Amino acid sequence: MVIASRRMKAWLERINRSRHMLWLLGVLSFLETIILPIPLELMMIPLMATNRSRIWHMAAVITAGCLVASLVGYGVGMLLFQSIGTWFIGFMDLQDSYQTFQTLFNQYGFVSILVIGILPIPFQLAMITAGLSGYPILLFALAALIARGLRYFGLAWLVYRFGHGVLILWKRHALAASLVGGVAALLLVLGLQFLAGLVI
Repeated sequence: MVIASRRMKAWLERINRSRHMLWLLGVLSFLETIILPIPLELMMIPLMATNRSRIWHMAAVITAGCLVASLVGYGVGMLLFQSIGTWFIGFMDLQDSYQTFQTLFNQYGFVSILVIGILPIPFQLAMITAGLSGYPILLFALAALIARGLRYFGLAWLVYRFGHGVLILWKRHALAASLVGGVAALLLVLGLQFLAGLVI
């Protein structure tokens, strides 16, 4: 455990010293969204705390990497579900979660994508399901952008405000914070839908 922690710290220091740090973060965000089972926050928080002057650039790059990966996943669901999509769901052991999310998606569409993008649930479920169902790609991209933007820019604000201590808080309360964010996003969307109904 100690050796793994030292390796992680040394790896983060190498990324921090690299002139290509933002590109690396974008690539890691892409890979994490597609397949890596490691929470990106474990790496983001120390890097953001060390690079406060670039913290918003980092949040933007990470969000962009996630959005590009989301569109790739959407394409897999739309064009390659029978081959890559079904293999991926089986490989990641997401069969039950996939069925559950399909039901949720059929009922709530945009809101379900928004919520799963904030909660600590594999976002691949939303990507593949939206693509397979033929859900409008612009709406999917908007939901992914809002959800991941809230998640990563919200984390950037916390790090900017509280520094390295956010990592300890995140490890202790990651699920609670994500649930609060998910509920807030749901209330926001429902409020906007209500207002739209009044205008119409």
